[in-house]
Amino acid sequence: MEVHTVSTATTEGPARRLRAEPPRGDRALRRRLPEWLVGWAFVLPAVALFALMGAYTLGTGLALSFAKWNGFTPTWIWVGVQNYLDLLYANPVLASQMRRAGWNTLLVMVWVPLLTVTISLPLAVLLNSITRLRALLRSVYFLPYVTSGIAVYFAWRYVLEPDGAVNLLLRSVGLGGLSQPQGFLGNPDTALPTLILILTWSSVPVATLLYLSGLQAIDPNLFEAAQIDGAAPRHVLRRITWPLLRPMTAAIVLLGVRDSLHGFQIFLIMTNGGPGGHTDVLGLMTYRLSFMQQLAQTLGAASALGWLLFAGAVLLTLVNVRLLGRIR
Repeated sequence: MEVHTVSTATTEGPARRLRAEPPRGDRALRRRLPEWLVGWAFVLPAVALFALMGAYTLGTGLALSFAKWNGFTPTWIWVGVQNYLDLLYANPVLASQMRRAGWNTLLVMVWVPLLTVTISLPLAVLLNSITRLRALLRSVYFLPYVTSGIAVYFAWRYVLEPDGAVNLLLRSVGLGGLSQPQGFLGNPDTALPTLILILTWSSVPVATLLYLSGLQAIDPNLFEAAQIDGAAPRHVLRRITWPLLRPMTAAIVLLGVRDSLHGFQIFLIMTNGGPGGHTDVLGLMTYRLSFMQQLAQTLGAASALGWLLFAGAVLLTLVNVRLLGRIR
């Protein structure tokens, strides 16, 4: 009897377990289902936030560009594409302001990337050739980028005033003829070039680090072979370094163009478009149409100008992609 009992238990036990256990596919599904739910639990807040702050905001802004509204009335006045036409030519005041701001923006878009590349590439080559204190110098050159922009702009405005440090330094070294009695930001001839130099100063650190990373990725044997062949440093820079860093240069130029096209903080804080509109840019004009017109129905025009800037940024990005494709 004992042997029969043991035999029955041993024969019926595996069969009972086989009937109780679900198939392997069901077990895998049960393991994946909680992970799937947990994943969506993490993703859904971000998706909801994007839908609220991103997609809804973009859709509302696009719709607003076809209407007139001051931000307080309960209804919009639909005008179709009239806001775009007013900015381009229909409204003499807005069209004149946009042409002036567009020209200033174009100057900033051209000069800031050009000066940034001209300064940052030799600086990166110099840092790459230094073996001692490289980390310290890299931190020093990167400091302007991590410093709070608003604080830096106020500091620059202070030193560029009529009695600021720049005029005082010029007079102390015998260059009083270069000083500006009304300040560098108060002179229409020097206001925009001064802001371009400050923008260049703030963009050089990132460009220098990008170039430095690109230089460290180049095979050192190329430089050694050029030195053995007797190539001068300027020839190495022109024939080896510059061609290999062209994709990096295109990225730096694109970043500079993007910042110049959409940035307006420095112009708002330091000059507010003055003197006489000589430092007015498209980004600042968008801000002014949105928030500085009291109860005027200009939010639609501001939205239209923002979408024009967006279209310009997309066009420039496509051009940059094509150029990168040709360079590579």
